[in-house]
Formats: sequence, structure tokens, C-alpha cells
Amino acid sequence: MGSEGKKGRRNVQGGIVKSDRMDKTIVVSVERRVPHPLYRRIVTKTSNFVVHDEQNSCTVGDRVSIVETRPLSKRKRWRLLEIITKAS
Repeated sequence: MGSEGKKGRRNVQGGIVKSDRMDKTIVVSVERRVPHPLYRRIVTKTSNFVVHDEQNSCTVGDRVSIVETRPLSKRKRWRLLEIITKAS
């Protein structure tokens, strides 16, 4: 199994904080570039993830890294891994 232990490989994403109005929770917008299924032109798709932020350390505009985790609530399945850059 290697050095990964029992939890295995967790999905890690990077994005920008869109909302920090909830307590210990942020909403992170993650963009990915994919080819259009028919026309093959590159389009940007956006996904919003509800993320657990234990210390309430993030503000809107921060670039963050998030990691997949067990379900923490109805929509919360991600945890804050690190703040890459703070908003100016």
C-alpha cells in the first residue's frame, strides 16, 4: 500500500474563495478547462465546493488548496488544506 496509509489518495483541488459568510465554512470556486464534447473548443467550467475552514482564516478572494474528506454535513465534503495567497 505504500506510505499513504488507510485513507488512500485524496483528491486535491485549488480555487478561489467566493464566500466566507458561514461559520467555519467557505465556498470555493474551482475552474477547469475542458474540450467541448461536440465542437472540441476549450471551454472553462466552474464548480463550487462547500469547504470546512476550522479557524475561519479565509476571506473572499483568497487562493486556497482543498482536499476531499468524509461527509461533514449535507453539502460539505471538502476540507481546507492551505491558503496559497491571501486577497489583496
